[in-house]
Amino acid sequence: MPKPFVSPAVRFAPELLLQAQSIRVVFLDVDGVLTDGGLHFTEHGEAIKRFNTLDGHGIKLLQKAGIVPAVVTGRDSAPLRLRLQQLGVQHAVYGTEDKVPAAQAILDELGLTWGQAAMMGDDWPDLPVMQRCAFACAPSNAHAENLAIADFVTDVAAGQGAVRQLCDLLLIASGRYSALLETYQQ
Repeated sequence: MPKPFVSPAVRFAPELLLQAQSIRVVFLDVDGVLTDGGLHFTEHGEAIKRFNTLDGHGIKLLQKAGIVPAVVTGRDSAPLRLRLQQLGVQHAVYGTEDKVPAAQAILDELGLTWGQAAMMGDDWPDLPVMQRCAFACAPSNAHAENLAIADFVTDVAAGQGAVRQLCDLLLIASGRYSALLETYQQ
C-alpha cells in the first residue's frame, strides 16, 4: 500500500518565492553549474562530462511548468550537445565568452525580458548576465563574486543537484510544484 500524499518537503523563504514568481526563462552555464567544473579528457583529447540526473529531471520539470531552460556556455562538446538533446533543451549557445548578446538573442526569440529571466552562474564570465536577470543564482561552490550578487545560493555544489534546487524553487514559485509531484505519487 503506497504512503498517502503529504505536503511537499521542499521549502524556500517566502521572499525568494515572491522574487522568482515572474521567471519564465532560466539561463544556465555548464562547467561549474551543470557539471562539477572539472575538465576530463580522454587520451585522444575528447571531453568527458559528468551530469547529475537530479539536475536533468529538474530541467524536464521546468519545461512541463512552462519555464524555458536555456544554456549559454563558453565551451562546446559532443557530450554536452547530446545531454541537452536528451533533455529537450531547445535554446543553447555554445562557445561564447560574451554571454549577454547570446542571452539577449534568446530573450528576443522568446519575446521575454530580463525581468522574466534567471541565471545560474559560477564564475566571472557569468556575472554580466547574472547582473541583468531578475533572479541571479549560484551553486554553493561558485566564485566569491558570483556568490556576492546571487539572490539564491544553493545548499549543494555544482554537479551535485544545484540546478535541481533552483528548478524546485522556480516550480514552487510558479505554483506548479505540488501538481507535478502528485503525478509521481500514485
